[in-house]
Amino acid sequence: MTHPADARARGAIIERLAADWLMARGLVLEAANQHAKGGELDLVMRDGETLVFVEVRHRKNARHGHPLETVTATKQRRLIQAARFYLYRNGLSCACRFDVLAATGHPPELEFEWIPGAFEAF
Repeated sequence: MTHPADARARGAIIERLAADWLMARGLVLEAANQHAKGGELDLVMRDGETLVFVEVRHRKNARHGHPLETVTATKQRRLIQAARFYLYRNGLSCACRFDVLAATGHPPELEFEWIPGAFEAF
């Protein structure tokens, strides 16, 4: 059984690798691990003028389903609520997008699948 602290540490490593991977593709990191009412925002990035909320999902392999399948409607609602709170708390009014970045494998050898605009807020 994995200890929760180990899982958190692994999650932080995976999110850092995910942020690096996205930055190599032109996004700019604004914030990471933003706790907001009802949820947590893994990565907050900029893609030009658009603020991008990135949900990072990891699975060692697809035996129990692809990581993209774990972003359920309930999870989407929590992310939207957290994003709205983040915008309010930071006094932001800008174009926004919700992306999902699926990571499979063992760090640091991860394969990424990026879905820009994975779901809509409105």
